[in-house]
Amino acid sequence: MKRIIVILIAMVLTVPVVNAQNKVLQKAIKKEYKSKMKQYSKEGWKLFGSSRSLDVALLKHYDKLESLGENGFEIVGICAKYKSDNIGHQAAINNACNTYARNAGSHVKGRLVSDMASNGDDTSGEFDHFYAAYETLVEKEIRGEMQESYAIYRDLGNGEKTMQVYFIINEDAASKARIRAYENAMKESEAAQKYATKVSDFIKEGFEDAQGGK
Repeated sequence: MKRIIVILIAMVLTVPVVNAQNKVLQKAIKKEYKSKMKQYSKEGWKLFGSSRSLDVALLKHYDKLESLGENGFEIVGICAKYKSDNIGHQAAINNACNTYARNAGSHVKGRLVSDMASNGDDTSGEFDHFYAAYETLVEKEIRGEMQESYAIYRDLGNGEKTMQVYFIINEDAASKARIRAYENAMKESEAAQKYATKVSDFIKEGFEDAQGGK
């Protein structure tokens, strides 16, 4: 009975703290939203491919991220200059996938080089083929896991535009995509097979650069 009472008291004391944290978070999100909308308006950005307003699209974007919690993060694809909307949109998508893949490869390479060096192993050149294959396969696999949230564009003049496409990625799904890419890339790399367990552990990890500072 005493144990139940202690648990109930702990729950009662925890609720105000959680509520306070939620209020702080909501206040920060509101401030971030206002700042973002002000920036968009000042720089002349417009919503692409939707009948909704930009402010609604941004609010829904934040809502999706918040609902995923620590398991969700955003990544942005950019097309610096284009004339055809379809080409610009696809180029921005490709850029986002490529950015994610590069970050995934860089994360694994950084971890491996650091870990192997600390153990006195010389892996210079051994993993080059693996890194290249892994990044290519990650780019392919991650496309199916990227949820386009909203896209914005602005006119540059002379019929040219620039576009940014925002995606939301579920880290659980992204981790599975990285593992699929690793399993296929490993088949062609003796070095990766040699350190299979260690490489696999690094692949499964999240990585801050690809998650926008998650």
